[in-house]
Amino acid sequence: MAELEALLTPDGLALLDSLPELASTGDVARAVSRLRADGHPPELVSAVVGQAALRHRARVKFGEFAERMLFTRAGLEQATRREVAAVHAGRLVAAGVTRVADLGCGIGGDALGFAALGMRVEALDADAVTAAIAAYNLAPFGGDVAVRHARAEEVDLRDVEAVWLDPARRTAGHTETSRVRAEDYSPPLPWVFGLARDLPTGIKLGPGFDRGAIPDEVEAQWIGVDGTTVELVLWSGRLARDGVRRAALVIRGGTAHELTAPGDAEDVGTRALGAFVHEPDGAVIRARLIGDVARTLGAGMLAPGIAYLTSDATSASPFVSTFRVREELPADTKTLRRALRDRGIGTLEIKKRGVDVDPAALREKLGLRGDAAATLILTRTASGRRAILADRVSR
Repeated sequence: MAELEALLTPDGLALLDSLPELASTGDVARAVSRLRADGHPPELVSAVVGQAALRHRARVKFGEFAERMLFTRAGLEQATRREVAAVHAGRLVAAGVTRVADLGCGIGGDALGFAALGMRVEALDADAVTAAIAAYNLAPFGGDVAVRHARAEEVDLRDVEAVWLDPARRTAGHTETSRVRAEDYSPPLPWVFGLARDLPTGIKLGPGFDRGAIPDEVEAQWIGVDGTTVELVLWSGRLARDGVRRAALVIRGGTAHELTAPGDAEDVGTRALGAFVHEPDGAVIRARLIGDVARTLGAGMLAPGIAYLTSDATSASPFVSTFRVREELPADTKTLRRALRDRGIGTLEIKKRGVDVDPAALREKLGLRGDAAATLILTRTASGRRAILADRVSR
């Protein structure tokens, strides 16, 4: 809080804006030395240099908007990416929501999306420093956004039409935090799910949240961005779509694609290895919609319960990464090492499912040499363990 108070002055903010990009530890060290030599107080130096470094890291999530925002390290790590926040906000707008409460707003990532689409936002956070930073980040929206330091359970929700809720899933803190068990989320999940029965609600959770704990009456939407599954959102009331209980939203290169279903999709049968192997996006796997993707590709599974598909023809799909099969190789390390060296493969992407292999340890044992590149897929199939040498066609 002392650092924040030092920073939130005209001189402190001007000093922050005057700093060059701090992209490395060397840049940070040089900036600290220069500012201390110029006579600035230690707390202010720590605050402005820390914020400048966080702004550089925040570009991945917030793009150019990061240049006028403030962060904590933990807040940035847990914040919703800009393109995902836009998806959340679009869902509320489509449902006709004009007033939303953001309970557990963090540094304000989702509230920024809501306000940008014209909604009035009541945002709050249980941590005083985080609430103050959110207030700064949301200040450009003026009276359309109110930010408070309060606990979610204490807020009066009579004047809002919907709720966005991001329960704290990590220990309190602004730097190092650790995950807590679902029964220790704050606010508690029973309270959260009770609120979702009374008001249209979006609940942001980790993508690995126990599927057995998902209430039957909500829509569960897993979201992936450029190959990484980033979150699960549970939608209730009018925010949930009719007939949809499972959804996989995949954002690639800024473009969103979605699969929806009334429930888990039935898997397709297994088949022999074809000319192509397809790996479904993590959001598709989490949503258990692999079978629907397989049917659109005319593909079968390499083995029951293993999320690799195979087909004889490829077709572009945003829901899978596709690999063109070169050949099958013996799965033992000694033979693999010899085969890869014979083919001059020095750059190797290693992927695995259903086998107990440490890719980093295997890479070291393979002693790769050469100028060629390839992908090695290690997997269990109906006929046993396989090593498939392939070339990546799409991400």
